[in-house]
Amino acid sequence: MSDIKLAYQLVGVSKVFHQKKKEIKALDLVNVEIAANDFVSIQGPTGGGKSTLLQMLGLLDNPTNGAIELDGEFLNELSEAQLGELRAKKIGFVFQNYNLIPTLSAIENVETALVPLGIDKQERHDLALKALEKVSLADRANHLPSELSGGQQQRVAIARALVKSPKIILADEPTGNLDESTRDEIVSVLEKLWKEEGITLIVVTHDSAVAKRAKKHLYIKDGQVSLKA
Repeated sequence: MSDIKLAYQLVGVSKVFHQKKKEIKALDLVNVEIAANDFVSIQGPTGGGKSTLLQMLGLLDNPTNGAIELDGEFLNELSEAQLGELRAKKIGFVFQNYNLIPTLSAIENVETALVPLGIDKQERHDLALKALEKVSLADRANHLPSELSGGQQQRVAIARALVKSPKIILADEPTGNLDESTRDEIVSVLEKLWKEEGITLIVVTHDSAVAKRAKKHLYIKDGQVSLKA
């Protein structure tokens, strides 16, 4: 894969937690390459390391050992402030529970992703509206989360992840709270954005119907990652 631009390269990545006198290896010498603009699913049993791996990819935690390279930068060499800036600019997050602020409208929720980037109010509003248009929800821009269905709330969350034009979107069980019909709709939205925006899309899911839509499939068990056919 040396001639292919990489979004991520993990070399010998381990994560060890200590509980009382017990040592738990959440990740065990993980070696993974994820190409830029790829669509990757991550599956595995509960407690197998999916969440820990996603934390590493999202720059939300540091490995105990090993090296992680993101878009050509070695994360081990960066300060917490630099990691925070990189995360704010390059990575969008989509969660199972949407994580919307209940007192803010859809467009205001989307705008929150732009506040750390120092973008002025009018530009934030314009960019947020464009992001909502991309997920076919501009007509609900001024609605509160409580006035939206689960699928619509997840569209707002996707727009929030997309609004800063990230290079990577990490989705953690993005359809876990949705019925089958809405699940397929949301995966189609993500898939369309992956194709049209040229992002790297990484989806952690327990749902094989979601995982099979990806182009590359990773399986993690007991902290070890393998390529799944």
